[in-house]
Amino acid sequence: MTITKPAESVEAALPEAPVRIAAVQTVSGPDVDANLKAVDALIAEAAAEGACLVALPEYFPLISSDEMAKVRIREAEGEGPLQSFLADAARRHGIWLVGGTVPLQAEVQNKVRNSTLVFDAQGRLAARYDKIHLFGFQRAEERYDEAATIEPGSTPCCFDSPAGRTGLSVCYDLRFPELFRAMGELDLIVLPAAFTYTTGRAHWEVLLRARAIENQCYVMAPAQGGRHPNGRVTWGHSMIIDPWGEVLACREVGEGVVVSELDPARIAAVRESLPALRHRRLG
Repeated sequence: MTITKPAESVEAALPEAPVRIAAVQTVSGPDVDANLKAVDALIAEAAAEGACLVALPEYFPLISSDEMAKVRIREAEGEGPLQSFLADAARRHGIWLVGGTVPLQAEVQNKVRNSTLVFDAQGRLAARYDKIHLFGFQRAEERYDEAATIEPGSTPCCFDSPAGRTGLSVCYDLRFPELFRAMGELDLIVLPAAFTYTTGRAHWEVLLRARAIENQCYVMAPAQGGRHPNGRVTWGHSMIIDPWGEVLACREVGEGVVVSELDPARIAAVRESLPALRHRRLG
């Protein structure tokens, strides 16, 4: 059964004290086993630094020049080695784990759902979000068309985690602020991504900071970052941003982990001094 908790107009269940959260950055290639081995070590590093919620980037199990490769490894929800890996890692480390994206079965035979799966500290599936907005870009020889192999989702997703009310999004979703408004008041937005170098250099940080500022919440964006075996270059700059739009932690390029605290008092202070969410008149 699909576990997708749609957005609701509820007050966020804020933690009582600051909690540590971590974003993992990878440079994934076509070898799934090698990618999982690298990710496993980075999850352990984040857990050792005290993170209670850890997020992986988009396409963490596989980035290949063969776009059909992800279709060949797609899984049914609740079955398969990728989901077992995530559940086991969450359980072993006693953390909540946001599994970047995993290719899950779609209604169309030759496509996948690009799905973020969240596992709680007991390794149980807690939430699922299927990427709604599919990236398309063409400039000179650089071209991307996710719709060729991905079937879009349709439902925003947020859930209660140790970091409070948490909203899920993926990469290109960042450009559509109405998605985040539909989630209601959030304490944390998690955005796994694989931004291209071209679009990332131009827009990544400014859009992430805008989403944090306008929603007055923390934003955590784990990303792919570097030159991949297929020649693709991703922007990286995995970061954690506070509700005032300040970048608290960032890793520019290469594999690694960024860790910071989510402080409920900071959220409350920002919303008290500038009650923009209460001043909204439309939507």
